[in-house]
Parts: sequence; C-alpha cells; structure tokens
Amino acid sequence: MRILLIGEFSRLHNSLKEGLELLGHEVCIVANGDGFKNYPVDLSTRAKWFETKIGIFFKKLLYKTIGFDVLKLEFGIRFYFHLNKLKNYDVVQLINEAPIQTIPWLERYLLKKIFHQNKDAYLLCCGVDYLVAKHLVEKKERYSIMNPYFENKNLYVEYKFIYDFLSKNHKKTHDLVYKNIKGVYASDIDYVNPIKNEKKIIGLLPNPINADKIKFIDLKIDGTIKIFLGINSSTYNTKGIVFFEKALEVVSKKYEDKIEIIIAQNLPYQEYIKLYDSSHIVLDQVYAFDQGYNALEAMAKGKVVFTGAEKEFENYYNLQDEVAINALPDVDYLVTTLSYLIENPTKITEIGIRSRKFIEKEHDYRFIAEKYLKTWG
Repeated sequence: MRILLIGEFSRLHNSLKEGLELLGHEVCIVANGDGFKNYPVDLSTRAKWFETKIGIFFKKLLYKTIGFDVLKLEFGIRFYFHLNKLKNYDVVQLINEAPIQTIPWLERYLLKKIFHQNKDAYLLCCGVDYLVAKHLVEKKERYSIMNPYFENKNLYVEYKFIYDFLSKNHKKTHDLVYKNIKGVYASDIDYVNPIKNEKKIIGLLPNPINADKIKFIDLKIDGTIKIFLGINSSTYNTKGIVFFEKALEVVSKKYEDKIEIIIAQNLPYQEYIKLYDSSHIVLDQVYAFDQGYNALEAMAKGKVVFTGAEKEFENYYNLQDEVAINALPDVDYLVTTLSYLIENPTKITEIGIRSRKFIEKEHDYRFIAEKYLKTWG
C-alpha cells in the first residue's frame, strides 16, 4: 500500500511511518517541519525565502502593516511544486483540516488536487480544528486550554488562532475536507468528544510511539532529583506553564538541596530531548485529559510526567495504578504532589517503570500501525 501523510506537528507521522514501513508499506511525509522543531520529512515545504534576514524583515513588515503572514503563502507554493509527486496513493492522511498551513483559498485549492489525484483520504483529529475550536469556546469540558483566555481577555493575541478556525473562511476548508474524507479519528481522549457526533467518526487511534528508538532510562536517585520544564513561547498559556513555574518557585526553596530544576525554552526537537534525558520528572501541561506526544515520549523513557491523566483516560485504558501524574491548574496541588515525590523517591522509580510498560502495551508503533491499516481497509 502507498500511503501519503500530510503535515507533522509532533513526530506522530514519523512514528506512524516507521511502523507502516516495518509492515511493508511505502510511506511519504510532506510537511514544513513545524518551525523551530524541524521534524524530519520526505518532501519539505519549509519556508526558505522568508527565513533569510531580508525575508524575515519583509515578513514582519507585511504582518505589521496589513496582517498578512507571507510565510504561509510560501508553504503553499512549495507544496504546489510537489503536487506531481503526490499522486496515486492508496491512502492520504491529513494531520489537521489545514495540514499545509497556507492561506485558506490556496489550502483548499491544494487539498482539492490531493483528493482528486489519490484514492482514499482520512482526517486525524489531534489538535485544534473547526470542531475542536467550537467545542472549546462553548465550554463543553470542565476545563480546557481556553481557561486562561476566559479569565483574561487580554490574551486574545495568543488565542486568536483558535478563533481563526471558527472563521467563515476556515469553515469552507472544514466543509471541503469532511466532504472528501472517508473517516475521521482522534489521537487521544481530548479530541474524541469534539468529533463524537460526526457521521464519519471512526473512534480513537492512539498516538504511535517508536519505543525501539527511545531508550528506557533507569531512574536511579543519587541524592538529587532533577525536574524538567520545557517551554514553547507560543503555547505558554495553553499549556498552563505559569502554574508549573509558580510551583517550582515553592519547591525550589523548600527542597533547595534535594532538587535540580532544568528549564528549556524554544529549542529544536533534538536539543529539547537531550536536555530532559537526565531528568526524573517532566512537567508537560495542565489543561489536558490525556497525554500529547511529548508526554508519551517522556513516559517511554521512564520519566514521571505531569500531564493529562484524568479519570476518562484511566477508565479507557482500565488502569489501576498511575502511569503519569494528572496535572491540574492548581499551584497548591502541584506543590503537594511534587513534594510527595521528592520525599518518596521510590515512587518516582515505580511510576517510571509503569510508564514505560504502558507505552509498550498501548502505544507501540507497530501495534498502532496495524490499527491504522485495519481502519483503512
């Protein structure tokens, strides 16, 4: 089977590709690498003209004067030049309703070409799109990444991208995609509810993790417990980083001689991974019910991860013991939980071992690739 994967935001498509290839299928990823993260792709749409010094100046000038992001235009143009190579695939998977990340009319033009010159298309719901944005702004969950904006409307600039998915222009893209796909599925529990009423819903296909490439690191505590916090400026509020920062302020004073805090900001994927390798505890996000990709990779290494691990997640996987710490937007709770782990380091080791076993059982990339193949028929 020939499979085309469009878009890459987390390494999800790379791990899926590795699983599919092991099962004997031909796979191509076309994407822009997602900015500073620079994920591997087969056909790149990464901007080159507007990442030079002159290009960046011109890009900023255009955005400041008329609000036009010329970088998106370049993504679309570079995708257009790949179109002849993107033909006759048995399956096309979109990682998002707008996976090319270009301007709306060009996104639709290019997607029409993709639908026309290939066989079956599917949509993966693993981030914000029209239905997810609608679900979020209507406050359908007890908490969400929208909480900071609901509490402080001055954060609109950071949350504008969510409202962009609700615009009439994007709704046209949403309608086009749903008209042409055979099915839609969610990558984790956070995205099941937003799409549950869609006629074409298939269900949940968990994130694939290539644990063969991720070495389990035995969490030996030699006196110093290392806590890692990775910060991406663009998701500072949506991930609730401020709660982690405030909690770290408290525990750093409380356990000054027992812990080391490592903070990394806006690093490429490979550098980010190297920095947290030596840590015992990873602080990921507070506004989630299930784990995203970064959390799952850290769990595969045997880290204790503060992330989404709500009752809905535990019930779905029928878990009796913690495989991750359910992080909440509550500083006192985070301080209490971190303190317990620092004072009981054997718990860190126990949770780390369970985390790895959970990934191997529920997220193995070969096992998940087989699920995808059954879904595609």
